[in-house]
Amino acid sequence: MSKKKDIHVVPHDGGWATRREGAERVSSRHDTQRQAIEQAREWGRRDQVEVVTHRPDGRIRDSDSYGNDPFPPKG
Repeated sequence: MSKKKDIHVVPHDGGWATRREGAERVSSRHDTQRQAIEQAREWGRRDQVEVVTHRPDGRIRDSDSYGNDPFPPKG
């Protein structure tokens, strides 16, 4: 069984896209970052993977986990 790949929301050709970790091509293209995040969250919940959102300059802005976290916060 292969490990499921995280989903990244990245800037792409003047818009935004979702891309599976390690993939050469984008999974979906969107006009806005919000649309791309909504799509990524839907797939993240379905596949129980992490969704990583990037800023326009490519730096990581945020991440959300939709699977079982092997290192949950203590407290």
